[in-house]
Formats: sequence, C-alpha cells, structure tokens
Amino acid sequence: MTSRRRWLVFAAATTALGLVVTVAVLFAIDVYLHGRYERSAGFNVWGYRGPSVARKKTGEFRLVVLGGSAAYGYGVSADQTIPAELERLLRLRSQTPRFTVVNLGYNNEGAYSFNATLDDYAWLRYDLALLYEGYNDLIYTRPNTQIFRHDSPMFRFTGYMPIFPIIFREKAAAMVSGGDPGAAYRPDQKTTFHASLAAKTGATLLTTTADVAKSLEAQLGHISAEPSPHADIGAQTGCGRWGAYCRSIEVAIEAARRHQAQVVVATQPYLRAGENTANLHREQQEMLRGFLMRRFGASQDVKYVNAGNSVDLEDPNLSFDHMHLDAAGNTRVASALVPAVVEMAAARKQS
Repeated sequence: MTSRRRWLVFAAATTALGLVVTVAVLFAIDVYLHGRYERSAGFNVWGYRGPSVARKKTGEFRLVVLGGSAAYGYGVSADQTIPAELERLLRLRSQTPRFTVVNLGYNNEGAYSFNATLDDYAWLRYDLALLYEGYNDLIYTRPNTQIFRHDSPMFRFTGYMPIFPIIFREKAAAMVSGGDPGAAYRPDQKTTFHASLAAKTGATLLTTTADVAKSLEAQLGHISAEPSPHADIGAQTGCGRWGAYCRSIEVAIEAARRHQAQVVVATQPYLRAGENTANLHREQQEMLRGFLMRRFGASQDVKYVNAGNSVDLEDPNLSFDHMHLDAAGNTRVASALVPAVVEMAAARKQS
C-alpha cells in the first residue's frame, strides 16, 4: 500500500470515528435532556408528552389525545394537562377497563396534523382517539399544515424524537434576549436587551451545536423524504370557509377507524365573547358539528362532545391568557369529556 493510500485510509477512518463519537455524545446529551424536561415542558424520547407507556395490557382501554398547545398543556406541567387529568378521572370512575391516556398534542398543530399523528402512533394500539383542536385552525385563509414531528428526519425514520436542538436554541435565544426563550421562534427579534460577550459566545456555541445535530439529521432526510403538505379545501363537506378544517377532521376520523379505533371530537372552550376570534370559533364549531352529524351521525364509533362552555376563559383562576388553562381549568375540561369516553369504552367492550 502506498503512503498516499495509507494516508487516505487513515483520514477516512479518523473521520468516521469522529462522526461516531459526535453522534454518541449528542445522543447521550439528548437522552439526558429528555429525562430532565419530560415532566416540565418537554416530551419523551418517542415524541409525546408524559412518561412512556408500557406495552398494552389485556383489558386496558387506551386513549390518545391530539391537538395543539391546549392539549399539550402549554403553561402547566405534564401531570396537569387535560390528558393527564382525564386519565386520573377515568381511573377514579372505573377500574374495569383500566384506562391509559397518551398526550399526542403539540404546540401550534391543527387538525391537518391528526392524520399523520394517528398513523405515526398506530403502534400504541389505541382504542379511541380524542380530537381536540379548533383554535389553531381559525385562520381559514391559510390552512395550518404544521406537523411538528415530521420536521425531524430522525423521527420519521426511527420514531425517536430528538429534543436537544429545541432546548439549545431556546436557551440561546434566552441568553441574548434577556431571558425570553420564545425569541427563538420570532423572525424579528427586536429587543432592547444588550447581552454580554460571554452570553453571546455561549449562545453561539449552543446554536452551533444544534446546527450540527440538524445537519446530521438532514442526512437521514434523503432516506426518509417528507412530501410537501397539501390541505384539501373540503369543497364537498358543506362547511363553507371551514371546508379545509372539516375535511382534516374527516380524514383523521377515517385514519382512526382504519386503525380500528373509536373517535371523540370535542369543541374547546369558547374564546372570549365580543372578539372576532370568538365569533369565528363558534361559527367554525357549528359548521363542524353539522358536518359530523351529516357524515358520521349514524356511526356508533364516532361521538361529538361540546366542551365549549366547560370553562370560562375570562376567569383568571382557570385561564392565565384567555386561551390556555391552568391545572384547575384542565380538570374541568377533562371532567366534561369523561362521560363520553366511558360510554365509548363500554360500547367497545360489548362489541
């Protein structure tokens, strides 16, 4: 072997070793961060909020909850969310069957994401899917096509959902904006805060590390390509300007039934009266309710629940921003959902 060839082999081996070490280190960091943030505001290694559920047991009734930040539980810990409260209340209500509730929501996601999420998590062998979203679909002129987990080639290819790029970017944003992690998601980061050189250096290091992870993930993107999003306008739904929303709900119901699951569609608490968004929300939900009656009214495995009046979003003891709920507010919504879930579980047991 010539010296040049030996050098090339050595260089290739060194590069490969460096890549393996880098991946191993980043993976170790990611697992650590999952454990640290799983209960507070993060998600577990499989991309959903709360502890990982075990293999489904005989006699267990498993429910998945899909939605945006209201379902995910923005502003509260994982054990104070609607899904967590729903599981607690269901287990108090009945021990047979044993209820397990999995939180598949995520911030900003709308009804369009439900179809992909139900397919992604079919391995959970859920018995019922609770579709809980309307707020994030109120801009009817621009359908919400976000599917958060599908932004990650790693998740699409393996089912493992990395968290550290998100944590690192938020911490970097907080360092240079005076403590506001939300600055990571605003394109125009206007602020009067002047970060120190040390803060800027630390933020750059965190951002660079996150970029390395994204670069490594991008290599998987060539293997697991994501098709461009396409929202069906739902011209045949009879929902008017809410056609795309109604059609996304319909597609999600069809996906759940394809996985032999029942469906509960729930209206979220109505937004504050007198505002345009409140009027839009009520109109949207009226259209959805009429569509569900026309399309699935005769189906025993699809049920609609109106939880619109379950919580007064003007009550500061229940909602901290007139949309998202604290623990007490989430308990009220969960309470409104319990009877429908119990009824569906009983019907499934008899079938």
